[in-house]
Amino acid sequence: QVQLVESGGGLVQPGGSLRLSCSFSGSIFTRYVMGWYRQNPGKQRDLVAIIDSGGTTVYADSVKGRFAISRDNAKNMVDLQMNSLKPEDTAVYYCKCTWGGMDYWGKGTLVTVSS
Repeated sequence: QVQLVESGGGLVQPGGSLRLSCSFSGSIFTRYVMGWYRQNPGKQRDLVAIIDSGGTTVYADSVKGRFAISRDNAKNMVDLQMNSLKPEDTAVYYCKCTWGGMDYWGKGTLVTVSS
């Protein structure tokens, strides 16, 4: 059973930085494309960034140049470094893994950008 656990959310001022982490267990990590998504109440869950096992990345236009996704295949971890945060980055951030037509999600971690 694949399990994803996010950590690192919290309150940060505009312009600040935050690093989210997601730990993976229950399967072979390198099989999976890993991603971060975010969602606000009443809105759809949107892609933030994804990374495959070889390190190829894709970012939403809204976070390009500010966020960086990375993975450690030895530690079964994927991180999201978020810099120059804006109030509109406020959301619940979810970790997701995908392989063989199957998706698994973490429970999410709240990021609030506010002064």
